[in-house]
Amino acid sequence: MTIDDIALTLESGVGARTAASLLETFGTAEAVYTASPAELVRRAELRESIAARLPRRETHRQAEKELRYLEKHSLTALASTDDDYPPLLREMADYPHVLYVKGAVEALGMRCVSMVGTRQISQYGQTMCDRLVRELSERVPDLCIVSGLAFGIDVHCHRAAMRYGVPTVAVVANALPDVTPSQHSDIARDIVAHGGAIVTECHSGSKQTGDFYIARNRIIAGLAAGTVVVEAAHKSGALSTAGFALDYNRTLMAVPGRATDSQAFGVNGLIKSERAAMVCSGEDIVRAMAWDIYDPEVGEKPAKPVVGISSDAAGLLGCFTGGDAVSVDALCELTALSHASLAPILLELEFAGRVKRLPGGHYEKIG
Repeated sequence: MTIDDIALTLESGVGARTAASLLETFGTAEAVYTASPAELVRRAELRESIAARLPRRETHRQAEKELRYLEKHSLTALASTDDDYPPLLREMADYPHVLYVKGAVEALGMRCVSMVGTRQISQYGQTMCDRLVRELSERVPDLCIVSGLAFGIDVHCHRAAMRYGVPTVAVVANALPDVTPSQHSDIARDIVAHGGAIVTECHSGSKQTGDFYIARNRIIAGLAAGTVVVEAAHKSGALSTAGFALDYNRTLMAVPGRATDSQAFGVNGLIKSERAAMVCSGEDIVRAMAWDIYDPEVGEKPAKPVVGISSDAAGLLGCFTGGDAVSVDALCELTALSHASLAPILLELEFAGRVKRLPGGHYEKIG
């Protein structure tokens, strides 16, 4: 990371996509600044007004102040051309060229799963956050949970990660070392103390106007190979993160909720439209991600994808937990699907030998 990297992100008219295009063309920020205006226009198709301004290096003095600010607050700046920049993030067309990090930079390069959802968290949402993180912590080595430090689902996922000894990364929409919301300052310090990190693309001069939250969501989605939406209403901000995950060709997953629960309308819609895989357990997430993970206790690979059944059937199979029989009514509540929609999926699982039908409209998982 050089002063040119920071300076490039401070240039007026050079957003994330323009910076990415310039770097793809010239290789480094240093090469961008040594190029002539004519080269910038011809090779990168930059607007003439911006091309004429870049060689004057007008933002470098501000970049020098930023470097001093980073040192004062023990922050790390990562440029997209650095070796330790998160590789998945670099795959985005609008990746942030510079990330500012408080804490363990190496956490960003771990096996990341993003978990997001509503601020109006229910007891069910809390239970599922805890369950998913706990089960993933038992099955997935090198795991890191990514979220946005917001109220509700986000902060519960961060807390669950720390509770089960998993590093967690919080992506915030403000300049460090402060965090938004300020009520989560203590949690942010705990995240760093537990081997995680707080991350932003906002430099110290960024003015907090509320405009950075959607841009923040793209980083949450981009850092991870998969995103799980736990609870979300129709207009939840978590759905923007889900949209970014789909745009980046990442695995999108959703935890089903009650059909009558307004905070489940968004997640159930993702499942019904087949944009998200239905997940009810950590094992479902491992399967949806197609992770080939050894279980150190049994020396096998129990997480291999289920062969011979559809993704809907595999998702429904995850609703059978604890070994007890489950009624069709309960499955309808868990999945937000009607009896008519569930019938062919249950029939598929029966034919595949994965469930057994019992008297009274109940089904039992086999094996």
